[in-house]
Amino acid sequence: MKKVSFAEFGGPDVLRLTDAEEPHAGPGQIRIAVRAAGVNPVDWRIREGQFHEVRPLELPAGIGLDAAGVVDEVGEGVDGVEVGDQVFGEGAETYAEFAVLSAWARMPERLTFEEAAGYPSVVETALRVIRESGVRPGQTLLVSGASGGVGSAVLQIAGDRGITVIGLAGAANQDYLRDLGARATTYGDGWVERVRALGTVDAALDLAGSGVIRELVELTGDPRKVISIADLGAPELGVRFSGVAGSVPDALTEAVGLIARGKLHIPVEKSYALADAAAAHIDSQAGHTRGRRVIVV
Repeated sequence: MKKVSFAEFGGPDVLRLTDAEEPHAGPGQIRIAVRAAGVNPVDWRIREGQFHEVRPLELPAGIGLDAAGVVDEVGEGVDGVEVGDQVFGEGAETYAEFAVLSAWARMPERLTFEEAAGYPSVVETALRVIRESGVRPGQTLLVSGASGGVGSAVLQIAGDRGITVIGLAGAANQDYLRDLGARATTYGDGWVERVRALGTVDAALDLAGSGVIRELVELTGDPRKVISIADLGAPELGVRFSGVAGSVPDALTEAVGLIARGKLHIPVEKSYALADAAAAHIDSQAGHTRGRRVIVV
């Protein structure tokens, strides 16, 4: 099968489309014929070696966590899913023609494979950081990096829970944030004052690593009210870095319910072929994403 892998840590140029042996589903797992794989910032952080000291990785290695596709192997002890089912979920080395998933759910009928591949890690992360922020219905949540995949999910999930959201993003994405129910404003000179004019901030999320931690602490008045998933230096300022995933199966179940009720939709901004994975990483690292980027197999 074809698979994207890398033999050394580095920039996007280390990614290679290679021939590889097919993986197989172990106990409690399923294998899918991949139709699409989500592109997440954690993918290129792993490729760069940012997490190697805390989570050593044996090279060469594949890449990718999220995928959607058709079940073609069911591991021992797995019930409720059969060969031929269309599913989306999280696993390992999903930039490939076949991948093993450790968490999955049936794809909602209204989603395409490309759309479904963009949900698993994104929704888990969004649910986790909303919970960790401690923000409650009736309060206001400030989201930096609000137009990306996680931001798009946070805006919609928080809004569904009765939480007011102020979204920070580039000028081109202001209408997009408003369409998702947020009060929107841009970065740049005077952004802190513009946020204050939109409301009192009870909690804040840094989803983009844009160097705004100090300002988020200033706006909330307490570093314990700020959560970052993108700035590894956040703990130096007393801010929690959230990098350990919660229950992906539970997140997928909630995602399916939100999608069914028409309360969650994450658009696909751009799709890439397996051979263009490096370009997908370049674009992801550049930021300014509206929704998701996915690899189509």
